[in-house]
Amino acid sequence: MEDVLRVLVLIGSTREGRAGQRVGQWFARTAGQRDDLDLSVVDLAEFDFPARYPARATPAMTAFTSRIDRADAFVVVTPEYNRSFPASLKQAIDFAYDEWQAKPVAFVSYGCSCAGLYAVEQLRVVFTELHTVTLRNTVSFNLFDMGPDGGPRDEAVRHAAGPMLDQLVWWGHALRAARRARPYVA
Repeated sequence: MEDVLRVLVLIGSTREGRAGQRVGQWFARTAGQRDDLDLSVVDLAEFDFPARYPARATPAMTAFTSRIDRADAFVVVTPEYNRSFPASLKQAIDFAYDEWQAKPVAFVSYGCSCAGLYAVEQLRVVFTELHTVTLRNTVSFNLFDMGPDGGPRDEAVRHAAGPMLDQLVWWGHALRAARRARPYVA
């Protein structure tokens, strides 16, 4: 099990009628074909987070941050709404801090004309502040190119998941070993 990386796939949209759940499930099935990953999927729509940041963490907040803490690496599945990522995703990201640190983050994005890339660029800034390593490679596609399985129809875009996961595994193992050798200091 030492060679297996614990990867959390985070579905960031909570809108009714969203494509995020289908996209996240497609990605989890694709990544689940690898034997070097122990995948878990966290769908933010399944959490009852408070509307305001409370003085004390709620059970939902604690359950979420515990899942973040246990993961070695992350894949954030995000739509692009108005050239950014959803508020629900930002709220959830902010519930954790130390739990994100010194871990890699990859992105699967979707949207209309820009394939979610504006959302990813803004998420890179947020995750840099949380002391993560964001991967260069992404899987990004236009919603109008979504196949019946929730993934992109374009084979080149589908193929992008492999190299991105290869990088995530490399960074995940390197950073896990580094955290074990010496605690990360923010």
